[in-house]
Amino acid sequence: MATDTLQQDDLGTLANLRVKDFLQHFQMIKQGAESKIYRGHFLGKPTVVKERFPKSYRHSALDKKLTHRRTAQEVRSILRCRKAGIATPVVYFVDYNASCIYLEDLVGAITVRDYVASVQKSKQDTEQLFPLAEKIGLILARMHDEDVVHGDLTTSNMMISQPEKLFRLVLIDFGLSFISALPEDKGVDLYVLEKAFLSSHPNTESVFQVILTSYSNASKKSAPVIKKLDEVKQRGRKRSMVG
Repeated sequence: MATDTLQQDDLGTLANLRVKDFLQHFQMIKQGAESKIYRGHFLGKPTVVKERFPKSYRHSALDKKLTHRRTAQEVRSILRCRKAGIATPVVYFVDYNASCIYLEDLVGAITVRDYVASVQKSKQDTEQLFPLAEKIGLILARMHDEDVVHGDLTTSNMMISQPEKLFRLVLIDFGLSFISALPEDKGVDLYVLEKAFLSSHPNTESVFQVILTSYSNASKKSAPVIKKLDEVKQRGRKRSMVG
């Protein structure tokens, strides 16, 4: 048994070395607390690679188990969304030994954050953002109706792949996602987005209200979710008052 474990560890180490050698041909564009993001080409296609790296503060066996679970859940959420008709990057390949996900690179796309910022910078009326807000509400309603909770909803994790063509909205970065039918979890998901949206884009309360209205109209399960969102916001206010 111990010999089998050692052999598996040796194979895993060898696989990781090969992957690291392969990723040398890619450009690292971002590093966060959980992963590194690379850009390059895979099978002739523009590709983004998300590599989860080991956590030295965790026991190695536990770290491998948790990393594998998170990688699998991220892929599961992406595929579940795509099956429901929600635009996400295509998953080209998953290497569980090296904890790498090879994803479609959305060449030419911009983040919703950058788009909203450009509209505000150009002094355009915020009503220009209402069609985009309606699209966001619709997509999130569809995602939550599939019981996918994103876990990190921000305007940086939403891409407009074709800004000139009716806002083709693509959701990205499902690294903290999970499956849940609980209205509480979905309400918290919306609360995270509201906090991120209003802090990143001041004076857009009316825009976010359009998102919520669109969400409520499109989701079959919106009533208990919006109720939980209001409860979460009230708890947040009480904490702020207490300090």
